[in-house]
Amino acid sequence: MAHTNYDLFVIGAGSGGVRAARLAAKAGARVAIAEDSRIGGTCVIRGCVPKKLLVYASEFSQAFRDAKGFGWSVDLARFDWPSLRDNVQAEISRLSGLYRKNLEAAGVAIFEQRAEILDANTVHLHAAGAALTAARILVATGGASYRPAELKGQELAITSNEAFHLGRLPARMLIVGGGYIAVEFASIFSGLGVETTLLYRGDKILRGFDEDLRDHVQGELARTGVDIITKAVLKDIAALGEGRRLATLSNGMRLELDSVMFAIGREPNTRGLGLEAAGVKLANNGAVVVDEFSRSNVASIFAVGDVTDRINLTPVAIREAQAFVQTEFMGAALPFDHADVASAVFGRPPAACVGLTEAEARAKGQVRIFKSVFRPMKNILAGNEQRSLMKLVVDAASDRVIGVHLAGPEAPELIQLAAIAVKAGLSKAQWDATCAVHPTAAEELVLMGEAVAHDNEAPA
Repeated sequence: MAHTNYDLFVIGAGSGGVRAARLAAKAGARVAIAEDSRIGGTCVIRGCVPKKLLVYASEFSQAFRDAKGFGWSVDLARFDWPSLRDNVQAEISRLSGLYRKNLEAAGVAIFEQRAEILDANTVHLHAAGAALTAARILVATGGASYRPAELKGQELAITSNEAFHLGRLPARMLIVGGGYIAVEFASIFSGLGVETTLLYRGDKILRGFDEDLRDHVQGELARTGVDIITKAVLKDIAALGEGRRLATLSNGMRLELDSVMFAIGREPNTRGLGLEAAGVKLANNGAVVVDEFSRSNVASIFAVGDVTDRINLTPVAIREAQAFVQTEFMGAALPFDHADVASAVFGRPPAACVGLTEAEARAKGQVRIFKSVFRPMKNILAGNEQRSLMKLVVDAASDRVIGVHLAGPEAPELIQLAAIAVKAGLSKAQWDATCAVHPTAAEELVLMGEAVAHDNEAPA
C-alpha cells in the first residue's frame, strides 16, 4: 500500500496496548499509541493494582483480631481512609509514569487524546484534529463499568471506578452484583469496617465458578460479616439528604445506606470508536469479533484484551498482544492458547481456579473428585473459624487433573503453580507421587488420596 504514517497505531494504552506497542517498536516498526484517559489502563489505574492494595489494607482488621491468640496486644489500632486512598493513588501515578517511560524508551509516539477509526487504515485524533494512517490498527480499549441506565436513581450510585476516590468511607454500603468485582469490593469495604450488604439476583454468588467453590466462598464471606441477599434485584435508589440513599429491593426490603455501588459487570469499550463505519464486525454486546490471531473481519484491524470479551484478564491481554506482535511483525504465526488459564478472586476468603469445573468435566466424561475442607493451622490458635477448600477434578479415563479449585489465604499464589501442572497434563498419580511440604496448606494438594465422588462406572 501507499506510504503510511505508522506501521501500527494502537488505540488504548492499557496492559495489552502498551505491550503490543513496545514489542512492535522494538521489532523495528513505526508505532503510535493513543489514550484518552491515563496511561496504564483499567488494571493499573482502576482495577487490579489499586484493588489489590485495598485488599491488603482490608486484611489487617482480621490480622489484628487473630494477633491475640499469638500473644500480641493491638490496642490502639485505627484506620484512616484518606491516608490509604492517597497512598494508593500515589502508587498508581508512579506506575502510570513507568508505563509512559517504557513507551518513550521504545520509541513509541504517544497521543494523549481520543482516537477514532475512520476507515481500514486511518485514525482521527480528536484534540489535534488530525488524521493519521497506519498499515495496521490495534484496538485495545478494554472494558467499561456497566450502569443500568433504566434504573431510577442509578446516578446516585457509584461503580468500581469511583470506589477508589471516595471522599470518606461510608458507614453502610450496598454492593449490587455477585461476580468477582462485587465479591472483592464487599470483602474490601467490610474489612475496612463498613457495614456491607451484597445483593445478587441469583441464588449463589460467583456464577461460572465450581459449585463447591461458590458454596464455600458465599458461606465464608457471610461468616466474616458480609450480609448477602440473593434472589432479589435493586428496584430504585432515592436520595435521603446528607448524602444518604434509600435502596428499594424487589423482595420488599428497603435499605438506608451511605453508598450504593454497581458491580454488575463490564462491557467492551467500543462506543464511539468508529468500528462500525470501518466495517468491523461486533458481537451483540459490542465486543470486537476476532479470530485466533486477534484479527477482525477487516484485514488491517486487530483487537486484543477485554474489548474482545474472550477471557477478560490482564495477563491474557498481555499474552494476546505478544502473540499479535510475533505473528504480524516477527514472522512467527503464533496464536495464544486460551485453554486452562488460571484466575483468582481476591475476596474473603480468596478463591482461585484453573481448568474445568466439576459440572463442565462431567458433561465431557467420567470424573473422580477429590476435596478437602480444613481450618488452616494459623487460624486455630487465633480462634478464627474460617476454613479453606481444595478440590481436584480428575478425568477418570486418563487420570489427568483437569480442574483445580481453591479457597483460602494462599489460593491465588498456589493456583499459579497448579496451573503449570494442569497445563502440562500431569496425572493425579504424578501429583500424589510428589512429596508434601509440611506444615503447609499446599500439602493438601498432594495428600488427597481418596476420591469423595466419582461416576459409578468409573474406576475408583
